[in-house]
Amino acid sequence: MNSRRRLVFYILLNIFISALVTGTILFFYSRLFQKDCSTTLPGATSGIPSSDEIKVTIVGINGAGVLASEAVIIQNNGNSPLMLTGWTLKNNLGSIYTFPQLMIFPGGMVQLHTGSGSDTAADLYWGRSASVWDSGELAALYDNQNIARAFYRVP
Repeated sequence: MNSRRRLVFYILLNIFISALVTGTILFFYSRLFQKDCSTTLPGATSGIPSSDEIKVTIVGINGAGVLASEAVIIQNNGNSPLMLTGWTLKNNLGSIYTFPQLMIFPGGMVQLHTGSGSDTAADLYWGRSASVWDSGELAALYDNQNIARAFYRVP
């Protein structure tokens, strides 16, 4: 009976020491090599610019009030590609468009047409049956964290 207690004591002691050593190694490893895990290859970009680097504008709204020609033009004026996935475009009346998976490269533009059509890299279609924009309305572009990034008042 005494040898059995001694065996259980040594097994529990071994488990405790092993857990302590493993935890210590993982702690120091993550502290020393954490930066290496997050870096990218030279010349590559992560596709996620910092908040200060996001420079996006609503260039204009063409054909406001006419469904067949109504389109919002959005441009990336930053130096990094801009991922619009999950971003939203809203008007004063509560109409909301959520962007699908889409990346705009520096200097690139995308047109969001109010009517129906087939999405491409440069043209997106909202699929609405009536126009969304009227003179004097405010278009607001929000990122996927609901932070306003661009505004445009329809003339």
